[in-house]
Amino acid sequence: MSSFWDDWFKRFRERRGFFFPEIDRMIDEMEKEMAEAFRDMENIVPRDMVRVRRLPDGSVRREYGPFVYGYSVKIGPDGKPIIREFGNLKPGMGGEGQPSLNLQDRREPLVDLIEEDEKIKVLAELPGVDKNDIKLYVTEKILTIDVDTPERRYHKELDLPVMIDEASARSTYKNGILETILNKRTSKGGGTQVRIE
Repeated sequence: MSSFWDDWFKRFRERRGFFFPEIDRMIDEMEKEMAEAFRDMENIVPRDMVRVRRLPDGSVRREYGPFVYGYSVKIGPDGKPIIREFGNLKPGMGGEGQPSLNLQDRREPLVDLIEEDEKIKVLAELPGVDKNDIKLYVTEKILTIDVDTPERRYHKELDLPVMIDEASARSTYKNGILETILNKRTSKGGGTQVRIE
């Protein structure tokens, strides 16, 4: 059974001329590599990210996604750039037998951590969810954000730069932005679930 990409490359090849044989050979090699990459990707895409749709002409089209990858860059307090990735699709190691892309079924939200003298403020972008769907957990060194709905799935486990007072944690959610404020501390304690206002 041929895939969508095999058919696409076949149609593309039929339209190309043969005026420059060396260029045609290079294009053939690139097409083969791309076809293999797309076939590999079809094998790693979770089932809930694949939809089959029948078109009015009777043909069937597979739709994949959503796939999200992005990054943000800011200058840290030491003057060095801090690069943070987000999304559910990230570059992988791509070694022998390993995919060059790492696809996860949960999206990692964009998170910004702001450290102040006595507290830490964490801002997380969680568009498209209701505040009641957000599960927020904190321990003395880790903040975990988790959303699992049919429409949106987010997960982030954030290592905090200092120990915090779990009981002081407070959080608000407005316009797709989750803001969590944590007071710093030095004594130890167990994990606590944070109530979102």
